[in-house]
Amino acid sequence: MTTLAQVYEFITEDDDEGEVCQTIPAEACTDVPRNFFLNAANGAATKLGEQLASPSLVLPWLLDTMGAPLFLTGWLVPVRRAMALLPQLVIAGRIRRFEQRKWFWAGGGAGFGLGFLLMIPAVMLLSPLAAGIAIVLLLGVASIARGVSSVAYKDVLAKTIPMGRRGTLLATRASVAGVLTLAAGALLRLYVSDASSLTPYLILLGVAGALWFVGVGFALAISEEPGATEGARNPLEEARAGWHLLQEKAGFRRFILARALLLSVRLAIPFYILYARDLIGGAISGLSIFVIATGLAEVLSSPFWGRFSDRDSRAVMVAGGIMSIVVGAGALALGWLPEAWQTSLVFGVAIFLIGVGKAGVRLGRKTYLVDGAPDADRPTYVAVTNTLIGTITLAGGGLGLIAELVSVQALLVVFLVLMALGVLVAWRMPAAEEMAA
Repeated sequence: MTTLAQVYEFITEDDDEGEVCQTIPAEACTDVPRNFFLNAANGAATKLGEQLASPSLVLPWLLDTMGAPLFLTGWLVPVRRAMALLPQLVIAGRIRRFEQRKWFWAGGGAGFGLGFLLMIPAVMLLSPLAAGIAIVLLLGVASIARGVSSVAYKDVLAKTIPMGRRGTLLATRASVAGVLTLAAGALLRLYVSDASSLTPYLILLGVAGALWFVGVGFALAISEEPGATEGARNPLEEARAGWHLLQEKAGFRRFILARALLLSVRLAIPFYILYARDLIGGAISGLSIFVIATGLAEVLSSPFWGRFSDRDSRAVMVAGGIMSIVVGAGALALGWLPEAWQTSLVFGVAIFLIGVGKAGVRLGRKTYLVDGAPDADRPTYVAVTNTLIGTITLAGGGLGLIAELVSVQALLVVFLVLMALGVLVAWRMPAAEEMAA
């Protein structure tokens, strides 16, 4: 047994590879350890890149430092999520025509990284308003490329990593990226103190873009066996197939509803950041603490959530949602506590715990869908889910009006109610293997 295989066995506690490998093509079994670590390396690079230019943390701080209008900040997360999800029904039908889908995974990743790199000249050359608009537009275009990558990635994951090991892989990707994010946040806090300078943000954008191209290299190195190409459909046929799935599969409908409601976990984060910024100020030291908290959340929670997901991904969604509700309510209450409690460190703890809950919801729903969707129709299941969620996410951008017209606190209460509804629906979902029954 090679060292790589031994490390893989240790991480996954896999001592019966033959039985586990029944869930992927037999030819792919010997490549599982190598593919596992290449996939993890891709995730470490790309997830770190996305954290360094996060629409929830870094880009809002950049827009504020530039002096861009506040309303642009409210569109960062909806645009990032929606534009990655909306085109996927069209993409899924195209991907079916190719025996290997990793090329779509790599190409989409390259497009996403290029989007971050193009933000640099926009910030340097344009006025605050024009640069802010350019950042939102570039984020939208890059996110379309990210959507191509997402559909292909789930299919490659299902072809190369056995069921029962996918949650562990997703956790490993997130954990390694979390360690690197933690280091990046520490460096930011130690060596960057000028809150008014744009240079640190430009460096972050450049490093983020470069990391995505590193991730592309790892993706292309994965050994992917040729897959079936029959059943390729044009977008209209793909939409019809998706509509039939929604009509016939009650478990699938319930999963989509739960995921839609639990979107509130992610959509609320920028508003927690705005809430904290209003109380503690906009210094970059606060941003560095939140980056560190995000990294810690990934490092400490992902192994637990990953193993938990391999056993019961539905329960992970529920547990992550409940944690998000409890911690979110606590973060909201900080505004009514004495000023001595309203510090970046206290809010950093809250952001850490919110990140743990978000990681649970994310890992749970990813593992649930990959495990529950039949092999032949997995791209369609993924695309239908993401197209519907993308539409809902884009509409969710309008919720920012509540913060504008009433208050950020009022909007956070709305998000907490949506989270509670999402937990109830997730609790009533069937087990993953029964979703498509």
